[in-house]
Amino acid sequence: MQKQITIRGRTWSLRADDGDDIEAAAADVDRRMRELSGRSNAVDEYTVALLTALNLASELRALRRRVREQLQGLDRRAAAVEALVEGRQAGGEKREEGWTP
Repeated sequence: MQKQITIRGRTWSLRADDGDDIEAAAADVDRRMRELSGRSNAVDEYTVALLTALNLASELRALRRRVREQLQGLDRRAAAVEALVEGRQAGGEKREEGWTP
């Protein structure tokens, strides 16, 4: 699908599988660039774009780190549950083997 996006007054025509997603991403980049240029002395578009890209990359790295930590926590909890279940199954089998009416 062909989509037109505008960032900082410049329009680009892009191919995108999800037009709504690319439009939302472009709007986010545009907003971030406007905010950054408004609070910094960076005047040229290249510097504003570079600083915006660095901010986005930093956020992405932090999100990836948080997701990795959460997945590791889930893995630990799943292993603990698995050990509990296996322990109960093993304990139940022993009781059944030793049980006589």
